[in-house]
Parts: sequence; structure tokens; C-alpha cells
Amino acid sequence: MNDKLRQLIDSIAQPDGVAASAASAHLDQLTKPPGSLGKLESLAIQLAGITGVDKPEFDRKTVMVMAADHGVCEEGVSAFPAEVTQQMLYNMLSGGAAINVLARHAGADVQVVDVGVNADVSHPDLVNRKVRMGTSNMAKGPAMLRTEAEQAVLAGAEAVAEAVKGGTRLFVTGELGIGNTTASAAVVCALTGLEPEVIVGRGTGVDVAGLTRKIAVVCRALDVNQPDANDALDVLTKVGGLEIAALAGVILGASAHRCPVVLDGFISGAAALAAHAIAPASAAYMLASHASDERGHAAVLRQLKLEPMLHLDMRLGEGTGGALSLHLIDAACRIMREMATFADAGVSDGQGAAQR
Repeated sequence: MNDKLRQLIDSIAQPDGVAASAASAHLDQLTKPPGSLGKLESLAIQLAGITGVDKPEFDRKTVMVMAADHGVCEEGVSAFPAEVTQQMLYNMLSGGAAINVLARHAGADVQVVDVGVNADVSHPDLVNRKVRMGTSNMAKGPAMLRTEAEQAVLAGAEAVAEAVKGGTRLFVTGELGIGNTTASAAVVCALTGLEPEVIVGRGTGVDVAGLTRKIAVVCRALDVNQPDANDALDVLTKVGGLEIAALAGVILGASAHRCPVVLDGFISGAAALAAHAIAPASAAYMLASHASDERGHAAVLRQLKLEPMLHLDMRLGEGTGGALSLHLIDAACRIMREMATFADAGVSDGQGAAQR
């Protein structure tokens, strides 16, 4: 394993139990019955443990959109041609994509990172960390070299490190890449042992014939490449995508910097499975934003033991579900900082006496 990647893994610490306990104790002193804010309270405690601050505040939040192309598109697995990756990239950079709208509404930045778009793309706001011009067709052989998979993981982690320097303390995973639900399905199947028929979904909206073809392609890719379920980097190398590997790096990088990382949908889930396999300690830093309508996402969340905040039947990707969940994260943080305690308000705590 690359030395830099090993150092990244070794730098991921366990959450701060003292801060989490302090957050829990503070919640019990607020003017409400204990536990009555349900999952908002659990969220507040988890955020405290992640950050080491009992009342965390996230002034700057960034959606990290990793963009790349997939050689497997030549197998007809998507309802859209591969060229749409590049076209949507420019739409996103101009602020016209769904993630731009939802991130603006949530007060979050959107950073677009090219790790493998199959074109020479240039824009003042584009971060260029291109590893190669898209992956090879995984149905015929490995998607990339192992060194390239490691480079993509590190590209995601390095993008996080730069954003942390700029003040970001919370990250959302986003992605862009036609064909990436196919690669993600192959990654999930390889890491979990689940069958493609259970995991492969309609992605961009393929019809019944397209879904059948897509399942067959994933089966062929797994058979041709024989990825090692005990080696997540091998899985990413053989049947993954550059943006999937980079998102695994985003998760590892956020964890190393004690920043919450909000997972979007199915593609982000595949990356999270890989990150967890590479560094199990990273699981404590993951927050599941929503339950994607993509078929395999529920299985991914079960595998990661994560409970989604939202159920909106979404399957767009880009980080859209993650951006929507930021409102709940902000709410949990505001409860911790702004809600009065029994003592502050002179309200009885239920033990028969006012706390004043």
C-alpha cells in the first residue's frame, strides 16, 4: 500500500467520548422531556464525538463532487451517452445543477474535482486532480491500475485537506459520472458477496431490457476480474471508478481531520463500503443523509449499520440528498447552542422543583 495512504489510515482516531458524554448531559438539561427530540439528539451527540466539541458549529460546509467517466458505458448500461458527464460538469460549474440549487439553499459550497473525466476540461472553479481519462471497460478487464486507484483515493483525501485549510469542517459526498451506478453495483457486490440481481438498479432510468443488460454486464465484470473481497483497493482497481475511489478518499480524509462526512446515495455508499474496508475507524465519521430509491442502497446502509435521515425516493446523486440533510444537522447544532436549560428558564425539571 502507498505510504501516504497508510499514513492517512493510521491518522484516523476514535471519536471523543468525553465530548459525546458532555453533549448527552447537556441535552438532558434542556427544557424538554429527556430524549423527546429523538434522532436529533443522537445526531447532536454523534457530531460532538466526531468533532471533539460538545456544541459544534459548522460555519463552512462543502459538497465534494468527484467527476469521472467509465469505460463500461460502451456496453450500453446507461440511458445517457458518456458525453453527458462533460456536459453536466460545465452545467454544475455554472451553478445550474440540482446540487448547486440545494447547496445554496443549505449554505454550502460546491467543489467540483476532475479525477477522471474523459476529456480536456477547463474552468476557473474546477479542481484538476485527473488520474487518467476515464476507466477502461471493466467488462473486459480491470477498470484501472492499482496505483491509479490509490492515486484517486489520495486525490479525494488531498482535496479534503485543502478544504479544511479553507475553513470547511463538514463534508458531503457528491459525484458525477455516466455509468457510475454500474461500477458502484459491482463494487458493492464484490465487497458484500450479494448477487447483482439484488443490487443493480435502473440508474439513469434504463428500461427492463437495459436493466437486464446492466445486470449481465456486472456479472461479467465480476467473473472476468475476480476482485478480492478482502482487499478494497483490489475491488476499486478491477471494477470501481475513479470518482468512487476519490470519494472513498474524501471519507478517509474527513475522518482523519475529525470532520463529519455526510453520505449521499448509492454511489457514495459504495465508496463508503470501500473506505470502511480500508479503514474501519472511518465508519464513526459517516452520516447517512437519505435512503436512495436506487435498488441496492438499502443493502449498503444495512452493511454499514447506518440509519438515513430522510426518505424522499430520490436517486439523482450529485450530493443532493446530502445537501438536504444539512438542514437537520444545522437544527441539531442550534438546539445544542440556543435552547434554554431548565436552570436558565426557571422551569421545573420534572423532579418537582423549578431550576432557578
